[in-house]
Amino acid sequence: MAPAIGIAIPDPMAGKLGFGFRRVGVVQAAPVPETEELQRRNLELEREVRERREREEELRRELERTKGRLMVVEEAEERLCTQLGELEAEAIEQAREYNRRIRTLSDHLAKALRRIEAGGERVVTVDLPR
Repeated sequence: MAPAIGIAIPDPMAGKLGFGFRRVGVVQAAPVPETEELQRRNLELEREVRERREREEELRRELERTKGRLMVVEEAEERLCTQLGELEAEAIEQAREYNRRIRTLSDHLAKALRRIEAGGERVVTVDLPR
């Protein structure tokens, strides 16, 4: 026999606060096949919840690993930016030194040409293809 449930209904004769309860009847619980179906469905839902919690935990771990990789990449980017800045500064300094050297050599060449011309000798220039 299926379990029964009793329901208490307030007795209107018990006063305004309604503290008088009397048992009025017995209600039958859900039939056995329906109970079994509910239990089966409950087990399925519990399994789904467990699987989703495991998946959520797995995703959290993956997120933490990804955050760690992101930090490493950001630090590497900072180092590369610093190195690039240093290389740019070095390249600019080398270009300035190169230009100073060209000006110095051009000045020396101009002085040499003036001396040669001052000595009365003829200077022949040759244009070389670039």
